[in-house]
Amino acid sequence: MEKRLEPLFTPWKIGNLEIKNRIVLTSMGGTDLFGWMEKNHFDRTGARFIMEVARNNAGLVLPGCQPVYNPMFGQWLHKNKKMYADLKKWMPEFHKTGAKLFVQLTAGFGRSFTVSEMMEKLYTNRFLRAVSKPFMDLDMITASASPSPNRWSDKVPSREMTVAEIRKFIDSFAQCAVQLKEAGVDGVEIHAVHEGYLLDQFTLKYVNKRTDEYGGSFENRYRFPVEIVKAIKAACGDDFPVSLRYSVISKTKGFREGALPGEEYEEAGRDMEESIRAAKYLQDAGYDMLNCDNGTYDAWYWAHPPVYMPENCNLEDVEALKPYVDIPLVCAGRLDPRTAADAISEGKLDGAGFARNFLADQEWVTKLMEGRETDIRPCILCHNGCFNMAHYKGVPNDQDLSDSLNMSRCAVNAETMQWNRHYIRKTSSPKKVAIIGGGIGGMEAARVLKLRGHEPVIYEKSGVLGGTFIPASAESYKGRLRDLLSWYRKQMTDLGIEIRLNHDVTDLAEFDGMPLIIATGSSPIRLGSVSGFDKTVEACDYLNGREVGQRVAVIGGGLTGCEIAYELYLQGKEPIIIEMKDDLIAQKGVCLANSSYLREFFSWKKVPVYLETTLKEVLDDRVICTAKDGSSVEIPCDTVIAAVGYRPAPIKTDRRRNTYLVGDCGGVGNLRTVIWSAYEAAMKI
Repeated sequence: MEKRLEPLFTPWKIGNLEIKNRIVLTSMGGTDLFGWMEKNHFDRTGARFIMEVARNNAGLVLPGCQPVYNPMFGQWLHKNKKMYADLKKWMPEFHKTGAKLFVQLTAGFGRSFTVSEMMEKLYTNRFLRAVSKPFMDLDMITASASPSPNRWSDKVPSREMTVAEIRKFIDSFAQCAVQLKEAGVDGVEIHAVHEGYLLDQFTLKYVNKRTDEYGGSFENRYRFPVEIVKAIKAACGDDFPVSLRYSVISKTKGFREGALPGEEYEEAGRDMEESIRAAKYLQDAGYDMLNCDNGTYDAWYWAHPPVYMPENCNLEDVEALKPYVDIPLVCAGRLDPRTAADAISEGKLDGAGFARNFLADQEWVTKLMEGRETDIRPCILCHNGCFNMAHYKGVPNDQDLSDSLNMSRCAVNAETMQWNRHYIRKTSSPKKVAIIGGGIGGMEAARVLKLRGHEPVIYEKSGVLGGTFIPASAESYKGRLRDLLSWYRKQMTDLGIEIRLNHDVTDLAEFDGMPLIIATGSSPIRLGSVSGFDKTVEACDYLNGREVGQRVAVIGGGLTGCEIAYELYLQGKEPIIIEMKDDLIAQKGVCLANSSYLREFFSWKKVPVYLETTLKEVLDDRVICTAKDGSSVEIPCDTVIAAVGYRPAPIKTDRRRNTYLVGDCGGVGNLRTVIWSAYEAAMKI
């Protein structure tokens, strides 16, 4: 092991409980032991994921948060005795790994609950609201400290929780903790004075306007989490560890308005001064550890950092809290293992929290220890699989129901928690398989085919593997994507897959009788009706190195266009975004943590954004557009970049038997759809 990493693998204590190393799997929705958004039960898929992480050298493992009151079916978590009995039978096998397990219990989401269009219909229709109440009581699920707007929808506001409801929650926390202790669990974590969830909403002045014992003064605002830990300690004893998920600073300007790194703003939530006081207060109440980050759902990019956020974005604030408490602090949020090891070595931090890394590769800690970092499949911070809750103007959570329910997913690892549908099954009849296209989709198909026992051959018309993922990973801030590209290329070498570069396939006759995978990607849409469109620079051409002027009009405010505009700004250029829709990044699959960062960045930096504006003509020194009201708008610029979308570009085929289209050539999507479709095609051969 590299010497610099050694502090990560030293023992430490939470209360009297010793943890073998400093690696902490922090909770993620959908990695639960008792089910997620479904009837509570001991979940074998969640248990398999947790066990894989524990066997691969994590020290402390926290499954996904378990609502003590389940949003679906209104179940109280302490009432299902069988699942605790099933957990008790499983715990001895878990403990053989040497890891420790804390189960995270949550009071819920309050105004942060991710309301969908279906939920809006259930709530706004009086009849539907009544008949749906037994399985989805939105009035209960979204209740908050005080009446407040939902983060996702104007149609489902939050009412004020009653004191009787608060006390019922506190009692359930204690009853759950007792049963978890009896099942052999090593501790619990309370979720959360963190990220603007329900307990945090009580502590935050911009949400909590109560005048009773749970509002007003500092002590009253923190009363709910304090009474929870006291109830658990009274029921389980002082030696049973209780951690608290805690956001050091809210980084929030108000409802639906976050503060970006480096931005000067007035804190609406918890600032550092209050945080120091709160941390001491919560420690004295009985909490044995603070598992820290920053942010709220109004500033979601702090707790779920997209690729645009700086590495170790929360570490400085956690380190600043360290001198004021006597209990261990864990930091999470795009944390670099070496930086975390340095902080631990210097006594500035106790535990290093990682989450999405484990979705991408459950073995990454083992590989890190063994000096095999190039074998680690990297998380690219995309949220395409794990947290793809999209939100844009006029639309609540725009997420497929299949993604809202059940277990978590990963864009770059199709197998993670999808083992019942994605798995390597050895073939009984090995075949030579032709793959046309050496992008990510072609390489993923080749990888799976090879592992199954087939002999794939990739035919790539260029001189290098990667396809459109090369420009897609070109921006300065996309190092994680370039790491994924390197990982795929190494897989091709390590597996001994035959690659034929500079081979432009024009006739499929040479592959007669062979299974065939088409992975030829997509081609850019050209606006033939726009005069002068040929003067534009196509997005991929710019990303591949095409020079542009100082003032650049970006046509298209989807994710591609916004990421290009962001890169242009970082490079000192003056981007202007022109978009036909009424919001930027108005598309499914792009997590609010990602999209809100970019929208708020452009607002902060005063990047000109023209919404509901249609390109009409491109001239040498300007573009002419039509606004929503029909008026003409002239925008001076030096260069125009076209990012108006793509269309499938499959090679011509008669779609004979044993021919499969994967990735964008079958339907333009995102990296998850590319990788998953390639995996699934390779399973069928």
